[in-house]
Amino acid sequence: MKLLDVAEFYSDHGGGVKTYIQQKLQVSHHLGVKTVIVAPGTEDRREQREHGTIIWLKSPPIPVDRRYHFFNNYRAIHEVLNSEKPQIVEGSSPWLGGRAVSRWQGDAVKSFFIHQDPVSSYPQLLLENILKPQHVDWLFAWFWRYMRRLGDTFDTTVVSAPWFADRLAGLGLRRPTPIPFGIEKGLFSPALRNENLRRHLLEQCGIDDPDARLILSVSRHHPEKRIGTMIDAVAQVNKSRPVGLYLIGDGPRRKAVEKHARSVKGVHVAGQVRDRHLLAKILASSDAMIHCCASETFGLVIAEALSSGLPLIVPDRGGAFDLADKGYAEVHKVGDARSCADAIVRLFERNQAQLRAAAARANVRTSADHYEHLFNHYAGLMNASGRELQAA
Repeated sequence: MKLLDVAEFYSDHGGGVKTYIQQKLQVSHHLGVKTVIVAPGTEDRREQREHGTIIWLKSPPIPVDRRYHFFNNYRAIHEVLNSEKPQIVEGSSPWLGGRAVSRWQGDAVKSFFIHQDPVSSYPQLLLENILKPQHVDWLFAWFWRYMRRLGDTFDTTVVSAPWFADRLAGLGLRRPTPIPFGIEKGLFSPALRNENLRRHLLEQCGIDDPDARLILSVSRHHPEKRIGTMIDAVAQVNKSRPVGLYLIGDGPRRKAVEKHARSVKGVHVAGQVRDRHLLAKILASSDAMIHCCASETFGLVIAEALSSGLPLIVPDRGGAFDLADKGYAEVHKVGDARSCADAIVRLFERNQAQLRAAAARANVRTSADHYEHLFNHYAGLMNASGRELQAA
């Protein structure tokens, strides 16, 4: 099988899509699937990676985050598709990349792979103090009509979780197929916990009390991640007990996050941690994972935290909430720092050993589980359409 992913959200500079694409290249190689990624970048370039190929197409940067680019040329994408002749082609965005795949006339199974919920990420965030989420969906009915029309031009629509499939089906999209994501479970383990590392991370947060609790956040610095909510929540908790918040990540709001963090005791902005083995040690050595984003379709870092035996503090909707369970998580109202602070206190008043054990027992898929499911789904579509499945 040869698969080509027109990946408009991919960048080498971070984010969940980067993790997903790197997993895809590695796992598909081992499963005998030849994978080609087409992504917008700074120049036209073909790059051979260890387990696959990335074809970069020169594209303009996104003004609010210049680490990312967006496609602006149908012809360039069609030329790559005509040259590569994939058997499966994924349109992994609703923007020009997805439209280019929908308009391509080649003989391949077309998959509309929806990685993002733009309405939750932007208008629901901006209007949450005025309108309920369902009212914002109604206000953006024109967008959901567009998504339905676009989805109808594909052979299948794939999403990362059952809850998101239900949301899209309720908005009229045709038969979204949930194929839950997975992680590199062998990389993450509670056994990596290191008390010396934990104390070092607390010291970086300006806390010298070894009995203080260490909360970890791993996310892009973007408004949808609601990092300000968690900083304000920790500020409230620190009035009564010492708590450190260790922030891993980068993004367009990095300077604003750093300014906010400087005004609150116990918060350290660490930037990106590119060493995945070090990240696994930090996860296992923390006391809780906090996540305030309500618009993610699947929480990859949440799944990594669970595999590290890390209890959760999550909002009451979205991909992180979908992975939460009362056995190892506390839930707060989206965007409410007081509610988030209360959730932190509730979590740390519970038996910590039981919480960690429950988190480690959570049912988290491996990346191999995900891709085997995905490729079997595509093979079934090829067989149903009478297309011949060829060796890569």
